[in-house]
Amino acid sequence: MSGSRVAASALEKLTAAILAAAGCPDDEARTVAAHLVLANLVGHDSHGVIRLREYLPWIERGMVVPGAGFRVVHETPVALTVDGGLGFGQSVGEEAIRLAATKAEAAGLAALAIRNTGHLGRIGHWAERCAEAGLASLHLVNTSGFGVLVAPFGSREARLSANPLAIGVPVPGGAPIIMDISTASIAEGKIKVARNAGKPLPEGCVVDHQGRPTTDPAAFYGPPRGAILPFGGHKGYALSVMIELLAGALTGGGCTAPGSDSAAALRNNMLSLLIRPDLLGAGDGLAAEIDRFLAWVRSAAPARDGDEVLLPGEVERRTRAERVAQGIPLDATTCAEIDAHARRLGLAPLATLP
Repeated sequence: MSGSRVAASALEKLTAAILAAAGCPDDEARTVAAHLVLANLVGHDSHGVIRLREYLPWIERGMVVPGAGFRVVHETPVALTVDGGLGFGQSVGEEAIRLAATKAEAAGLAALAIRNTGHLGRIGHWAERCAEAGLASLHLVNTSGFGVLVAPFGSREARLSANPLAIGVPVPGGAPIIMDISTASIAEGKIKVARNAGKPLPEGCVVDHQGRPTTDPAAFYGPPRGAILPFGGHKGYALSVMIELLAGALTGGGCTAPGSDSAAALRNNMLSLLIRPDLLGAGDGLAAEIDRFLAWVRSAAPARDGDEVLLPGEVERRTRAERVAQGIPLDATTCAEIDAHARRLGLAPLATLP
């Protein structure tokens, strides 16, 4: 099957069926599928259905545990720590964020630690979830040793994971402002997408094993394997180190430690802070101040005639609207992989979807 556009609803239904056939409880399969397809819808294809190529082997090898749920291991009126039991991060995260949001709504502030969970997916999703509940939030994520991808500033050798962070601010009467970035200059998933599509990488993101800059996705994978560079040089590197300490050490989930027991499977740890907007006494002028500032930013002259200044999260919202209307574009390699998964599990292939 050549690359094509697929309706989001049909893709989500097939993805859920694949996950259920692979061993996930139906509710969990639907939750994970919804997360993956939403990532495709907003243009973060690196965290979309391409991840089935990893998730399904992980289930078979016991590297992620369907239906694991989680345990609350520490709790106060304003803090919650949960152990994900190596369950799917999307389902663990949904329930943990809900519990933390309840605390934040009651007390004004809540700190959430999620540790020892499977891949949490697109981290911006958690900022969006909190914004839907009227809460500002900050989310920091590390991986405890399985995904060592990023070189420290001044090195050609990987020592860090991608270490993403997301921040969300609700806007009264409007769409929230959502920042969702990785401290790596490019997500590994985007390297996979480029490799599948036969496209080069942006310059300045990746080096091969000898430290030479490259735009070839295959040069990153080697062997020997290369490394991703931190964004912004020393600034992104410093931020990545701090995320390791806060999401890894402070949550009790552990910092990157290759060769340790925690590195045998992808284990995400996330530190989240949820804040009720009235906590600090900004008062009735908060909404007006947000509107004033955003209008000021938007009023900046665009660098090129005909362009416009966009706010964080607007590209994703526009991409979602376009893909809901036109379908999600999937490259031929990803289509073939999904077909293979479906057939192996006794399901109708992607080629039959509208």
